[in-house]
Amino acid sequence: MSRAFVKEDDSGAPEAQVDLPVSTHPNLVTPRGLQMLNDKVAEYDAERAGLKAHDDELAAQSHLPRVEQELRYWEERLRSAIPVDLSKQPRDVVAFGAVVTVADEAGEKHDYAIVGEDEADPQAGKVSYVSPLARALDGAAVGDVILWKRPAGDQELEVVAIGYER
Repeated sequence: MSRAFVKEDDSGAPEAQVDLPVSTHPNLVTPRGLQMLNDKVAEYDAERAGLKAHDDELAAQSHLPRVEQELRYWEERLRSAIPVDLSKQPRDVVAFGAVVTVADEAGEKHDYAIVGEDEADPQAGKVSYVSPLARALDGAAVGDVILWKRPAGDQELEVVAIGYER
């Protein structure tokens, strides 16, 4: 028999689960972001409980490690969360939690919310505070023109308005 088909270790020990990578940046979150983290933990905790209730089924056994991996990730993100009180953020300059309206070189206006990493959804106009756009906007005031360094080429944006969600 070929060595390729012989088990090297018959210990029966389960394979170690590798955790999902966690960002090294401070885990700043908006109030919505904190709620999202709580919701994710509850979602995966409930899914794990459901799978454990059916641990005799092969599908449950094979899916459980992935759910537990996700649960560990979201529990860590919740544990390390640093909630930011948006009512205490400056109103005259862009800071974490701001919703910024900018005008591009063609005069088109775009809104961007500066949020935590787990909240980021660029398609919905929510950008992580560690993104190049958020870093370029940080500290800018209405009327300032910033340079957004992008892989597609640099773009100038004028800050038109700064607000905060309630």
